[in-house]
Amino acid sequence: MGGPGGEDENRWPPWLRPLLSTRFFVQCKHHADSHKSECNMYCLDCTNGALCSLCLAYHRDHRAIQIRRSSYHDVIRVSEIQKVLDISGVQTYIINSARVVFLNERPQPRPGKGVTNTCEVCERSLLDSFRFCSLGCKVVGTSNDPNMKKKRMKNRVTTASGSEESYSSTSHGSEKSTVVQSFNPSTPPPTVVSFRSTKRRKGIPHRAPFSSLILEF
Repeated sequence: MGGPGGEDENRWPPWLRPLLSTRFFVQCKHHADSHKSECNMYCLDCTNGALCSLCLAYHRDHRAIQIRRSSYHDVIRVSEIQKVLDISGVQTYIINSARVVFLNERPQPRPGKGVTNTCEVCERSLLDSFRFCSLGCKVVGTSNDPNMKKKRMKNRVTTASGSEESYSSTSHGSEKSTVVQSFNPSTPPPTVVSFRSTKRRKGIPHRAPFSSLILEF
């Protein structure tokens, strides 16, 4: 009989862990001279790293998925990933009118005020109906592998000490299963200069010209 690690290997498809550890949005080594050389594709049948759109010519009969980006984090559309993977328990988000899930964890130092539910692995704030903030956190959080459990505890310690940027993952005005975000990093608001607080220095009053002249007739 296999150990806990073997059970985890059978639970997930063989391409999942390589996918989660792949670095995307880098220049393709094989098509560096092309303007379409950004690697944002992945072949589930080959699992040989990130691919650009030109690389797909060699994977025509394979299952290829597209990776997108939100605030420097990799995401994938639910419509693509749910065909090949069970994503239950992972919080979904609506970004640019498309429902997506994040590939990997995004720890935040402190949950927002009033937060009652957080990711079981990295402590990110979640809506009440979810257990994990990303596919990677679900892999770690549902694993029976002792090494995975150690990683889970390490993530909790790192989160408690403060790591990465902090921003809320919940939105009270959204659906229960979604959070609205933007693919592009948020632009800081312009600096507003208040002129009301600037005091004008009173000038020396001047008399009207020729007001002191006496005209004689």
